[in-house]
Amino acid sequence: MRIPVAELLARVSSAELTDWIAYEEIAGTLGPERDDILNALLCATITNANRDRKTRKATPKDFLPTWDQAPQTADQQLAMLRQLNAKHGGTSGKYTPR
Repeated sequence: MRIPVAELLARVSSAELTDWIAYEEIAGTLGPERDDILNALLCATITNANRDRKTRKATPKDFLPTWDQAPQTADQQLAMLRQLNAKHGGTSGKYTPR
């Protein structure tokens, strides 16, 4: 929930706000910014409930995005696109704009 700064300062003391800031630095981001972790846990649970028992058990890490990666170059993106295209039976034709 987002509230204006003036309203926040009227409701919460400076000491309490400082405590929350310190807690967030130790425990990690609070609020919906970390819904990715909750969704990864849910995905792992659903996957494991429906998996073949002969396959590896999924973990939340399997579904968690990696946020601190360096951006891909255009060549890296093109290589990934070609791999996906080949994997799914696509052909490697040239795109012709209309």
